[in-house]
Amino acid sequence: PILIYSQKDSLAISINNGKSLYNDFCIICNMHDGKGQKGIFPPLAKSDFLFKNMEESIKAIKFGGIDGEIIVNGVKYDTKMERMGLYDDEIADIMNYILNSWGNKYDKMILENYIRKIQK
Repeated sequence: PILIYSQKDSLAISINNGKSLYNDFCIICNMHDGKGQKGIFPPLAKSDFLFKNMEESIKAIKFGGIDGEIIVNGVKYDTKMERMGLYDDEIADIMNYILNSWGNKYDKMILENYIRKIQK
């Protein structure tokens, strides 16, 4: 049988998948609470940078790091993130998890085809 999910159900599934991927790939730097490590790894929890620079944030996951200094919640960071080698659907799931965790709330769903279109 074909399973049909509403977008809300699909987002919940994506968030759940993203949590597992986050725990495998991201937790060591960004921590279990998304707060990162001040001055070293920027926070994802309540991050002003994440929401103002969505495409740059996706590029950081997809291609590895953001070159140069960034300011997140008033603190400077200049640590380049490693490329994780994740597939576009996995990046979408991680973004959906991050955007809806630790006090973050994002009404839209990041889709695989959006991630696929993002170029370096």
